[in-house]
Amino acid sequence: MFEFVRTHQRLMQFMLLLIIIPSFALVGLGSYKSFGDGENVLAKVAGQPITQPEYDAAQREQMERFQQMFGAQFDAKMFDTPEARQGILDNLIAQRALAAEARHKNLSVSDAVLQQSITSIPGLMGADGKFDGERYRSLLAMQGMTPASYEQRLRQDMALQQLNSAVQNTAFAPKSVAQRMSDINDQERTVQELFFKPTDFVAQVKATPEMIKAYYDKNTRQFAVPEQAKIEYVVLDSEALSAQISVTDKEAADFYEQNTKRFGVEEQRRASHILVSLKKGASASDKAAAKAKAEQLLAQVRKAPADFARIAKASSEDTGTAANGGDLDFFGKGMMTPPFEAAVFKLKQGEISDLVETDFGFHIITVTAIKPATIKPLEQVKAEVVAEIKKQKAAKQYAEAAELFTNTVYEQADSLKPVADKLKLKIETVDNITRTGNPAVPDARYNNPKFLKALFADDAIKAKRNTEAVEIAPNTLIAGRIVDYKASSTRPLAEVEAIVRERVVASESAVLARKAGEAKLAALVGADSDTGFAAAKTVSRAKNDALNPVAFDNVMKADVSKLPVSVGADLGTQGYAIYRISKVAQSEKVDAARRQAEQQQVGNALAQQEMLAYINVLKEKAKVKILRPMDKTAVVVDDKAGAK
Repeated sequence: MFEFVRTHQRLMQFMLLLIIIPSFALVGLGSYKSFGDGENVLAKVAGQPITQPEYDAAQREQMERFQQMFGAQFDAKMFDTPEARQGILDNLIAQRALAAEARHKNLSVSDAVLQQSITSIPGLMGADGKFDGERYRSLLAMQGMTPASYEQRLRQDMALQQLNSAVQNTAFAPKSVAQRMSDINDQERTVQELFFKPTDFVAQVKATPEMIKAYYDKNTRQFAVPEQAKIEYVVLDSEALSAQISVTDKEAADFYEQNTKRFGVEEQRRASHILVSLKKGASASDKAAAKAKAEQLLAQVRKAPADFARIAKASSEDTGTAANGGDLDFFGKGMMTPPFEAAVFKLKQGEISDLVETDFGFHIITVTAIKPATIKPLEQVKAEVVAEIKKQKAAKQYAEAAELFTNTVYEQADSLKPVADKLKLKIETVDNITRTGNPAVPDARYNNPKFLKALFADDAIKAKRNTEAVEIAPNTLIAGRIVDYKASSTRPLAEVEAIVRERVVASESAVLARKAGEAKLAALVGADSDTGFAAAKTVSRAKNDALNPVAFDNVMKADVSKLPVSVGADLGTQGYAIYRISKVAQSEKVDAARRQAEQQQVGNALAQQEMLAYINVLKEKAKVKILRPMDKTAVVVDDKAGAK
């Protein structure tokens, strides 16, 4: 099992992303809205719809993740299969079923735990070691989110993780099973190799003209020259328009004055609290007891305000902050529950609140520091202001420019120069482009499948005229033309005869090597002998740096109930090998760390099985209905991900 994982890493990565073990990273769980049972609805889970836009977003995010993982080797066609599409829908269904169960069980995450999770995100700590709220908001804004929307999503994700962990943590790997797996992994086999090299049989091969012609006719694809084209193209987008726009100092100053709040940092407060927890739905007597305990603690801290941290550490029931004296660090508005936030922002620094009741119980709060709201000066944000003005102007100009772009590339179709001159665009040139683009530059805009389809249309190839304006992304148009075209062809036999002769000789030599090896193997079955074999070497599943992978598989699969035993391995053009296995034993060196890791792997596999079984139960409970078959669902087209 472990060898399979090691030798099929990419396959396993793909499978793991499609397996329904929720990572809660595909789509936001806070965006569930009902749109009715229209054509946009793909499935229903617990009465809630999964819509086409939600599916498209999940697919797009997964494709972007794979593109980042595999780079130039990424092929979007792997997503254009019924199995891949169904896998994404299954993932969404699983998340929705888990979310329904989390709501049913009233799972929640406290403000303190949520804040602790956010403040532990790498890169959000300033040079002073404190949480950088401004950077936090800036990073969220770049992703089109606000702190409130992100925190709602994170809170829900963390609640689902509670459910996920509760199930997976119950799985364990029996030591006997894990030990047996490790024993198989550590089993060592002593082998000797007898190799039949094709080069030893070359002198026996006579490549006749008939053999050469037959090989060439059977393998013409090996000598094919693919279709290629040299192209020119121009792109119209907001960036191209922005580069042509100038912004005066007065425009920058006016924009700054009108949008001062955008360049401000809201007031932040640092608070500490003591929590007496209270479960939802607690009885009146439990609530009274909790309140009485909280009132006693309030009396203590009011009597000795300087001991607030000590009392919090000893008595607070918020396990996430008690050890730090109840410290919640700095936070702004929108990060805490309303009653808690309202109390904090009414207090003066050093003041202690009355009891504050929230869904989590009774709080005693004190404000330990205040960062007043500030506004960055224009000089500090001028570059940002200028960029925003250019962006807005470009957006206003785009519609008119797009119309001019579209009309010009159509009306003056013999050249891209007119449209480039009118809109001050740069004509780019690329050589050796095929219908599938250039995989070496996956992010190149000319790799967009819609553009390539227009570029390699019959009319565009024959007349070498401009393509139509193709929208490859929002507010992004591209047009191009073929400058030089070479149709696919096959190199003639006369040109490649030497190569064909060489391959025929190699192929026939390998056949002779295999026949000689098989004859020797048959002889060894009746009369074992180590004559001619190389020195013995030891191999195991845990360590193999001595054998060809095909040969290694044959050696490890061999029946060793009676030794010695010999097995053969056809290595194709590399030749034929016989392996004589003389000894089988367990390794004397036990790698305890590796064995522990293997036991963990077995445990993880069992945990995933448990989770899959649990999700299947939740699906039945949620009455899942698939309304549209996924074999008819189109793949999202996105210029960033290449051909899809």
